[in-house]
Amino acid sequence: MSGRNYVSYSEIKTWEECSYKHNLIYVNDIRLFSGNEFTAFGKAIHAVSEKFLVDKTAANPASYFENRFVEELQEIRKKTPDVELDRELIRTMRENGQILAELVVPSVTEYFGDHEIISVEEELHVKMPADKHFKGYIDLVLKIGDTYHIMDWKTCGWGWNARRKSDRITTYQLAYYKHFFCQKHGIDPKKVKTYFGLLKRTAKKNHVEIFEVSCGEQKIEKALNLMEKVLYNVDNNINIKNRLSCGRCEFYKTKHCR
Repeated sequence: MSGRNYVSYSEIKTWEECSYKHNLIYVNDIRLFSGNEFTAFGKAIHAVSEKFLVDKTAANPASYFENRFVEELQEIRKKTPDVELDRELIRTMRENGQILAELVVPSVTEYFGDHEIISVEEELHVKMPADKHFKGYIDLVLKIGDTYHIMDWKTCGWGWNARRKSDRITTYQLAYYKHFFCQKHGIDPKKVKTYFGLLKRTAKKNHVEIFEVSCGEQKIEKALNLMEKVLYNVDNNINIKNRLSCGRCEFYKTKHCR
């Protein structure tokens, strides 16, 4: 794949959005976006879930979030010193993040009941045909009885509507994770369930929402067919601009994509 022997969900998602943008980022290695207040918030709250779900004796998740959030913001300022961050947005994110940080572990326990933590941030680096690999990280894997439960955390504002929850490309992430998790461990797919966990930054209530996403054989097959299509087009240097996505693209009207 143009010198790269692996593919990820985020790469497939970018290709589906615009294959020309994919070519700029993943083939030509041109990256204009280095983070903002929202990515800093997402990384910090993910770090909370990773630490406190594993270490149940660890104290003060709100303080841990605060420190990680500040670190992520400092890293953004270091990479892009000319970018001005929104101080008011940061202030509200700090407050909301501290509330969320205290709710992650109780929400998992409330939803799943008694469970065993199998892994957090589990790396998938699974071999596929033609010397390619699928690469990804599963946020959380639980086990109840003989059933595995795979979850990916998503930070958001007030939440997702029904259309977003069932979006084809969004749910393909869990389809890939389930498929390659089963391959990695030799597990029967019938014994694996998949979920998204929404960490809602601006919600007035129900700050953490966990919901199951069905990923049966048909969905996994469609997701793998899309992956094969991406690999074929990239290997053959086929990339076409999707002008419908220009308005939200960081390359829009830059020297890289006029």
